[in-house]
Amino acid sequence: MLAYCGLTCDTCGAYIATRENDDVRREKVAKEWSKTFNVEIPASSINCDGCKSEGIKFSHCNNCEIRKCALEKGVENCGKCAEFACEKLDFIFKAEPEAKRRLENQV
Repeated sequence: MLAYCGLTCDTCGAYIATRENDDVRREKVAKEWSKTFNVEIPASSINCDGCKSEGIKFSHCNNCEIRKCALEKGVENCGKCAEFACEKLDFIFKAEPEAKRRLENQV
């Protein structure tokens, strides 16, 4: 499952922890992300059915500018947007360069 930004939900720790209802994995992801993003992320917030789902989303995803933009434009993902690749995606591509390649293949 490809997120709007090119990340793959099926390899995301929050998505996997939610699907497996795995509290140990939630703790692990919370610690990793807290360190990576230099912010305290509680394990209880590690729940996500994917950014395109009608279900629960990781708290940041509910406020994600990339997600909001894709929804407003009605695109399947950013790779199918006429403005690809805009500056909103820079931090994603810096953290995971493969996301850009995935989206480039969507055009």
